[in-house]
Amino acid sequence: MPEALTLDGRKQRCKFRAWHRGTREADFTIGGFFDRYQEEWGEVELRWFESLLEEDDVDILAWVFGTAEVPLRFRGELIAKMQQLDYVDIPR
Repeated sequence: MPEALTLDGRKQRCKFRAWHRGTREADFTIGGFFDRYQEEWGEVELRWFESLLEEDDVDILAWVFGTAEVPLRFRGELIAKMQQLDYVDIPR
């Protein structure tokens, strides 16, 4: 049976998954959000983000950009921070 990952190990896994979504838009949105806020996350916030990563990019981006209603399970402070989009640094 594989050893359970520590919080830091789980964050490393999330970082990879957040930055390798398949489109630049999703990478910058989801990866940028992770980079900006993950240091202040504990178990609850990390579990929320891990669950978010299981969703389709098109749905996540629609929730972030406000073109679709955020499901109840994702509503709260974290999605509100994500919707601010003040963490996206698009290289030129």
